[in-house]
Amino acid sequence: MIPPVASRRPAFSIGFAEFVVLMAALGALGALGIDSMLPNLPAIGRSLAVTDENRRQLIITAYLLGFGGAQLIYGPLSDRFGRRPVLLTGLALYTGFSLVAALSPSFDLLLAARVLQGIGAAATRAIPMSIVRDRYEGRTMARVMSLTSLVFMAAPIVAPSLGQLVLALSSWPWLFGMLAGLAVLVMIWTLLRLPETLHPQDRLPIQPARIAQAFAAAARNRTALCYTLSQTLLFGGLFGFINSAQQVVAEALGASSRFALVFALSASFIAIAALVNARLVMRLGMRRLSHAALLAFIALALLHLAVAGAGRETLVVFIVLQALSMFCYGLTGGNFAAMAMEPMGHLAGVASAFQGFIIMVGGGLIGFVIGQKFNGTVAPVEMGYLLCGLFALVCALVAEHGRLFRGHEGGVIHPVMVE
Repeated sequence: MIPPVASRRPAFSIGFAEFVVLMAALGALGALGIDSMLPNLPAIGRSLAVTDENRRQLIITAYLLGFGGAQLIYGPLSDRFGRRPVLLTGLALYTGFSLVAALSPSFDLLLAARVLQGIGAAATRAIPMSIVRDRYEGRTMARVMSLTSLVFMAAPIVAPSLGQLVLALSSWPWLFGMLAGLAVLVMIWTLLRLPETLHPQDRLPIQPARIAQAFAAAARNRTALCYTLSQTLLFGGLFGFINSAQQVVAEALGASSRFALVFALSASFIAIAALVNARLVMRLGMRRLSHAALLAFIALALLHLAVAGAGRETLVVFIVLQALSMFCYGLTGGNFAAMAMEPMGHLAGVASAFQGFIIMVGGGLIGFVIGQKFNGTVAPVEMGYLLCGLFALVCALVAEHGRLFRGHEGGVIHPVMVE
């Protein structure tokens, strides 16, 4: 019998605040690869002769598919070789293929580079999740994830403005050059300050049968699987908006010059929600906060559809309702992630990889379908929110045996074991 994870944790010298900021910086690097692209999509399309505006959304989707698919690779590798070396390898890949994207002379080559850039970026999602699970559990883990999300959410707030600034000063290839430079800085920080969090005796050999059993164990756990699916659905709804955000603001709302401001205002409410969650989750619990937020998310989607259907949609109305929806999304994200990871214990690396694969690939495909439905109005985005929210609610009900708001988390963790 292997003792509980908490009793086997190696010494950890990096301070709590620096740890949270570094984990957030890693996540933000992956997010910048998405959000900074949005104001540049028209310029990239013109430069590479892509006339179909909806086809330009593939620049986002290609990255997400690489980001999600590689989760399955990084989990077993980090369980075998440790978190640090695999993370540094991913950062190196991200840097290299950012430069390839910058030099791409065709749209097809750019899409290939985006897939490979996403494969590198996948390390910034899967491995930090494992590192957090190596160090914390229960409500404390949820608090760390919320604080990480708070800093991480600065990325979508500032990324479109960064993208517009780069475009104003030079041209879109320099955007990928900026991403490569930021990746180098984060790589140096990780190399100098982040110790290994996986104890040597916990390292697992790369054995296909064992890995398959571990993935099966992650898939069989009702709580882990259902909250992973809930995250996937909500993430898909969010990326339905992100994929078509530039078109929504420019065409449906007639405010193309204000895109960065509109996007930043909406995204800022995810950051506010992460801060609120970090302050309240220790007292109220993950389930009470996230379940209430999910119900509110669904209600807001219904309200927004009714407003749009009645012809009352304005820029101000859109910003207010979108910001409230993002606030609700922010209260679900970190909590759902913590509840999905908590039962996984000793399988943190494989579980994080499995969950990241489902969330990124599934959510990316759902978001692509929603984005492709753009018809010059906000209705497809809001219908996507509504349907994704309803199905996420079904998954949460299955996870909780039909009863929401139960505050039983935070007890002793019994890790899932695979011999």
